[in-house]
Amino acid sequence: MTGAGIPSRTGGPPMRYADLRVSDHDREQVVEHVKGAYEQGRFDKEEFDDRLHRAMTARTHADLTPIMYELYGTPAGPVMPAPGPRPGGVAGPLRSSDRAGAGMAHLLSAAGLFVVGPLIMLLTGGRTSPFIRRHAVEALNFHLTLLGGSVLLTFTVVGVILIPVIWIVAFVLSVVAGVAALGGDGYRYPFTIRPVK
Repeated sequence: MTGAGIPSRTGGPPMRYADLRVSDHDREQVVEHVKGAYEQGRFDKEEFDDRLHRAMTARTHADLTPIMYELYGTPAGPVMPAPGPRPGGVAGPLRSSDRAGAGMAHLLSAAGLFVVGPLIMLLTGGRTSPFIRRHAVEALNFHLTLLGGSVLLTFTVVGVILIPVIWIVAFVLSVVAGVAALGGDGYRYPFTIRPVK
């Protein structure tokens, strides 16, 4: 199936499936397969870390399929679904520790750790869980935007009045995002510049 293609919208040669960009969900599925293989003793720690890094940084199906081939020894095709349903009916497995870690990225910010809370979760749980990483990056970008905007607003009279209101709204949004993450859902903050990818 890797040789099959779809017509190019630009009129050029057909695009191969291997060249298609992968989604976060595709990466999460492969990560779960790699974790399962490691728990079964099929990899040592170094091999596990290598495959985990490759899966989490994959951009196209051509980046993911070699990992699946190494796991199952079959020609690379579409990413196989990982076993087990995700809570809430969303496809793919999602551990309670992933949901808790993602929720903490937002709730630590609401508790006053602002940039530090998401950064801690990004550097710890975000190294092995794409779900935690996605939420930690979103929370980090939001609070960096919030801090930058607050600094700029102090130079205006209206801004000084608005800053307390903005921080109250930010607290509410962080709680809402944390609850969404604990429920296994994604969340995007409004009016956020996203320098961290």
